[in-house]
Amino acid sequence: MRLFKLLLVIISLISFLAANEDKPPIEYDYLSKNEVQSFIDMMVQKHHFERSYLESVFENAGFDRDTLDRYTGRYKEGTTNGPWERYKAHVLDADTLQKAKEFKRRYAATLNRAASQYDVPVEYIVGFIGVESKFGEYTGDYRILDALTTLAFNPNRMQGFFKGELVNLFLVARELNYDITKLKGSFAGAMGCVQQVPSVYRTFGMDYNHDGKKDPWDLEDCIGIIAKFMHQNGWQNGLPAAVETNFEGVRYRKGIQPTHRRTYPIEMLNAQGIYPKESFQEPNAYLLLLRDTTHDELWLGGRNFRILTRYNDAATYGMAIHLIAESVKQSSIW
Repeated sequence: MRLFKLLLVIISLISFLAANEDKPPIEYDYLSKNEVQSFIDMMVQKHHFERSYLESVFENAGFDRDTLDRYTGRYKEGTTNGPWERYKAHVLDADTLQKAKEFKRRYAATLNRAASQYDVPVEYIVGFIGVESKFGEYTGDYRILDALTTLAFNPNRMQGFFKGELVNLFLVARELNYDITKLKGSFAGAMGCVQQVPSVYRTFGMDYNHDGKKDPWDLEDCIGIIAKFMHQNGWQNGLPAAVETNFEGVRYRKGIQPTHRRTYPIEMLNAQGIYPKESFQEPNAYLLLLRDTTHDELWLGGRNFRILTRYNDAATYGMAIHLIAESVKQSSIW
């Protein structure tokens, strides 16, 4: 009887896992949709693609249910920007921090060249690439064509945006001479070691290692891309990105709302008993709350911090980059 019950439990568990596993893209007749035909007409007229090429691509495109679920309110919890403990476990773990130091040492010449050319810190370039792809190890396994076609031609909260990204995907594939059906990336169509959607890559992509081609998956090219992004968004060397405060409680329950989208005068924060632990010379600051499983951390963010979150609009994301940068800065590995 015990063995029979155990078998029932195992069967139930297998059934549950099967029902909740990622579902691969399925075949879909995109060419039967009027809006796809209108899209093809536009690409022929405006961007001078061959109609036969576009039709063959859409015949090959699949419908990705997992991708669509993320933009229609049914995505799996913890698969996008998650809580702070998730970043600490998977991005600020000992393995990633060690890889960050090794990456800094291995690419020292390229990092120093980019830092000098764009007037940005080496450590934050390292931090970006660590958070985005763990230094090129995880660049996504979704077929970008399936993801963007699904999101461009099925109702979701960002459908217009993704239709524009699909246009840019075709342009990127043509400009870089890639087979559009074989490009892999994130569920949102971001690609390469710094996870840029096609329109952003077309703005910042470069051949930074001078090997004769732009390559979103080349780590040296990615170093240049991130340095250029930081520079063009106004990074100011000498100013801190974030500074920890004197908060020592378990949970933050003050009246000032933590946010990385607006700043508060330092005098206002001081009046609430919030002070930086280190020098912070800016007159205004973002108030950043990191909620761990056991306690809260409270930080002040400067103008440079907002540049980190312009890449991905989450305070946890910016703090992960900052803490990788701090870890690398404190190590003597040149």
